[in-house]
Amino acid sequence: MQTHAQRPLIGIIGGSGLYQMQALKDLREHIIPTPYGPTSEAIITGTVHGVPVAFLSRHGKGHRLIPSEVPYRANIYALKTLGVGYLLSFSAVGSLNENIAPLDMVLPNQYLDMTRQRPQTFFGDGAVAHVSMANPVCEQLTHLLALAIEAEAAFGPIQCHRRGTYVCVEGPQFSSLAESNWYRAMGADIIGMTNMPEAKLAREAQLAYASLCMVTDFDCWHPKEAHVTADTAMANLMINVERAQRIAESVIKLIAAALPDSLAHHALAGALVTPLDTMPAAVRERIAVLLRVNAHQR
Repeated sequence: MQTHAQRPLIGIIGGSGLYQMQALKDLREHIIPTPYGPTSEAIITGTVHGVPVAFLSRHGKGHRLIPSEVPYRANIYALKTLGVGYLLSFSAVGSLNENIAPLDMVLPNQYLDMTRQRPQTFFGDGAVAHVSMANPVCEQLTHLLALAIEAEAAFGPIQCHRRGTYVCVEGPQFSSLAESNWYRAMGADIIGMTNMPEAKLAREAQLAYASLCMVTDFDCWHPKEAHVTADTAMANLMINVERAQRIAESVIKLIAAALPDSLAHHALAGALVTPLDTMPAAVRERIAVLLRVNAHQR
């Protein structure tokens, strides 16, 4: 049994190309049962410079899960169960903005959710809650990620965009030209397939959430650039993977030093509509994990 001091302070969800954390030491593997089935992969806990961390590969070993098959609810619920209070997401995206180029990094602050096949909430089945998604990421975590990227720039120039709107599509196909131009007309800056419903579920679980998006391509809208393919996207992504490893290592230290009190840590205050004492015992037990205030949160 882990003590509070040993519980992972920070969770990392690694997307395409980021399947493990090189800096993670003293590794332990965890199979966490959840009401939503198994997680994408076993969760690996350990320490980075003495800070307890949990790592989860979003697509599983061998990148075997398409975005629609990722068990988002199980992943977030299991990380919350382990004690995570701060969650960082790493993922590949395409650019829908002339000013955001391949190999740039983006810290999105808004989302457009175009997915249609994925369970979106922990609630229902006897418990109702409505959390605010007006500001879907934690500003403090985004700021610390930006500081970590600035530190990484000492190893070579990085173009970092501190704001942007991420449109999340179902996939696994890339967009049609008409869709790509439609998303641009909506005001989206980047396009991906995995940050939704991940960000929504993190908010319902009262986890501070921020996403580092690594740009691999211009999708298919750009009149002068080749249309995205899996090969070109992965080739550009792998260029940034080593940088992502170092950024993760840096931001973990920054978070541990600051332990910011995020609005997300209190997301269910006033959001839970169904009184706990009216819920069936099994529902109350399931919801109790989401309501839990982890030991390191203020």
